[in-house]
Amino acid sequence: MEASATGRTPGREVDIAPAQEPAAPETYVTAPVTANPTVLGLAGFALSTFILSMFNAHLVNTAGMPVLFGVILFYGGIAQFLAGMWEFRTGNTFAATVFGSYGAFWLSLWAFQTLYAKTIPAGALNHAVGLYLWAWAGFTAMLFVASLRTNAAVATTVALLVATEIVLAIGNDGNSLSVIKIGGYVGLATAAVAWYTMWAILLEFMWKRPILPVFPLVRE
Repeated sequence: MEASATGRTPGREVDIAPAQEPAAPETYVTAPVTANPTVLGLAGFALSTFILSMFNAHLVNTAGMPVLFGVILFYGGIAQFLAGMWEFRTGNTFAATVFGSYGAFWLSLWAFQTLYAKTIPAGALNHAVGLYLWAWAGFTAMLFVASLRTNAAVATTVALLVATEIVLAIGNDGNSLSVIKIGGYVGLATAAVAWYTMWAILLEFMWKRPILPVFPLVRE
C-alpha cells in the first residue's frame, strides 16, 4: 500500500480536533455591604439589658419577668447574633465577636431560664448563675481591653457591662438581693450608654455627618 503525498497511509487519515481551552472558572459577585450592622446589634443589646435590669433593680414587679423571654430570644438573641455575622462581612472582627457572643449570651440565658433552671436544686441555683456571670465577666474584660482601640462610647459600654456582670455575680453567689439591685442599676447605665452609641451611629448615617460625639480613642 502506497503512502500519500502527505505521508499518511490512504484510508487511515485521522482528523485531530484542535485542543479546547479549559473553561474559565465560574465567578460569583458578592453584593457590597450597604448598611452598618452595629446599629442593630447595639439596639438589641441595649433593649434586652434595659428590661432585664429593670427587673434586677426591682423597679417593676418581678412577677412580670416572662415578658423578658421573648425579647432576649428574638431581639437580644437572634437579631444581635445576625448582626454579629453581618459584621464579618464588613471586616469588623471586634464587632463580630461582641455581637456574635452576646447574641449567644441572650439565647443561652433564654434557654437557661425557660428549660434548665427548674432542674437545678434551689441550693445550687444561685451559685450556678454566679458561675455563669463570672465567666462572662472575664470574657467581657478581654473585650474591654480591645475596645480601647475604638471610641469612648463603645469602651464605656463594655466597661459598664463588665461592672454589671461582676456585681450581679457577687449578688447571686451570695444570694444578696441588695447587691443584685445594685447590679440592676449598673445595668441600666450600661443600656443607656449602648443606646447613646447606637443613636450616634444611626444619626450619622441619616444626616451623613457626626451629630453626637463618640470620642474616638485612636487617631487616624
